[in-house]
Amino acid sequence: MHGVKDSQKGPAQEKNREDVDISRFDLQGGSTPSLSDLRDLSEEDRQNLLMAGVDVSEKDRSGTYLHMDYSNVQCSTCREGVEVLDIKQALEQYDGLPEYYWQLVNPDKDKYTREVADNLHGGYFIRTEKGAKVTDPVQSCLFIKGQNVGQNVHNIIVVEEDSELHIITGCAVSQEVNTALHLGISEFYVKKGGKLSFTMIHNWGEGVHVRPRSVGTVEEGGVFLNNYILLKRVESAQLYPSVYLNGRGAIARFNSILATPPGSYVNSGSRVVLNAEETRAEIIARTITTGGTIINPGHIQSNAAETKGHLECKGLILQDGIIHAIPELEGRVSGADLSHEAAVGKVAQEEIEYLMARGMDEDEATSTIVRGFLSVDIPGLPPDLKETIDQTIQESGESMF
Repeated sequence: MHGVKDSQKGPAQEKNREDVDISRFDLQGGSTPSLSDLRDLSEEDRQNLLMAGVDVSEKDRSGTYLHMDYSNVQCSTCREGVEVLDIKQALEQYDGLPEYYWQLVNPDKDKYTREVADNLHGGYFIRTEKGAKVTDPVQSCLFIKGQNVGQNVHNIIVVEEDSELHIITGCAVSQEVNTALHLGISEFYVKKGGKLSFTMIHNWGEGVHVRPRSVGTVEEGGVFLNNYILLKRVESAQLYPSVYLNGRGAIARFNSILATPPGSYVNSGSRVVLNAEETRAEIIARTITTGGTIINPGHIQSNAAETKGHLECKGLILQDGIIHAIPELEGRVSGADLSHEAAVGKVAQEEIEYLMARGMDEDEATSTIVRGFLSVDIPGLPPDLKETIDQTIQESGESMF
């Protein structure tokens, strides 16, 4: 696969990148010793976690969950109003979580969901108390340190009525790992008047395959903000989170920032279904390729009157690569107001020349424009997380050239 341009790959080769052979990976392993302090990790591991949005000092955090390879190594809560448990502990403590466990995602959806259902390693259960305003974010990280590890996790987030929660979740691999598989199930429940801000930063690596499967529901007056950032190389990633707005006035917003260097294949999109009156949805994606492939589907479906939805996907091709934007609007009743904007192109030469006239060379000018393109204003981010994202964008913009 190395040395072959993505633009030269045929349909069969691309299909192979969508369909991962699970049997190639080690899906059975022993537990990793627990950590009393994340600062006991090596400097390299701490840096990997930082670039995935996780602060090992746990400053200004409401809780922390760290899963390494096959097991949870730290799980803690330090604020009232929010509960953080390993999913296995939650299943035991709450009689199998019959209201939430596998209620939104079908365990037989595909072979990846079936594998997680049959061979659960861990994952997190995070739930707020009714009316709690948890302003400091809960942080979690799903980390792979072992070579050829296949990691199976199932996460459940419950935001109770009139409560508010921020979650920063990072996924990363150790620099020594050059092949791994991550399978992740996530189910989101935002109750009446609740608000969830969920930010996922993927910091994967060469030879890593990623297959998340995520579904959420939002009740009356609830808000779900989903932010996804992938700027580092990954062998293949395939994700399509879906959210159902089932209560009047519910809101969902998806913001995605994606970049693919040579060798990366990313099929990442979002879907929102408007099932109640006065619901609103917005899907915003910024994509860049410097040689990799990005498939970026977006789908807004309206099943109720007085609904609004907007979908926007913009991409830059900086070097030979592929960006395939697929905006899809589906109105099924009168009174729906849906719109989309899509564009794939190149950096404008006049913008480069403008910056070069002010003392930059061509690479510096292009890098500056790229960073500005990726710096989408994401509402609801804690300041320190925004700083981490800006740093990631800064480093990625520089490394592209």
